[in-house]
Amino acid sequence: MAHQTKTNVMVRDRTQTRTRNSFDYKSPAELFPSRIRKGRPLRYRRFATAAEAVRFAVEDIPSASLLGAYLQVDDTRLGVAEIHEIYERADFPLPRAEAKRD
Repeated sequence: MAHQTKTNVMVRDRTQTRTRNSFDYKSPAELFPSRIRKGRPLRYRRFATAAEAVRFAVEDIPSASLLGAYLQVDDTRLGVAEIHEIYERADFPLPRAEAKRD
């Protein structure tokens, strides 16, 4: 059991290092829905670029529907936290939506 936990941490660390250091916004990406069925149903979608997929996930999908979903870019699988981290980076190439006001 300890080995499995260590392996999961190692994989997560490598993914986080990749997303922080170099991320190819121009690579094709696939957004996979969660198995959790809360909120508006999310369907599988393919995107020409990872930047478009990230922007869609953050700006167009309600938070409840995004829980458990992931984005596949090349060999990297990104969870909700990583998707938001990439969206907030200074080098994100697409314009961001204005902050919503209540």
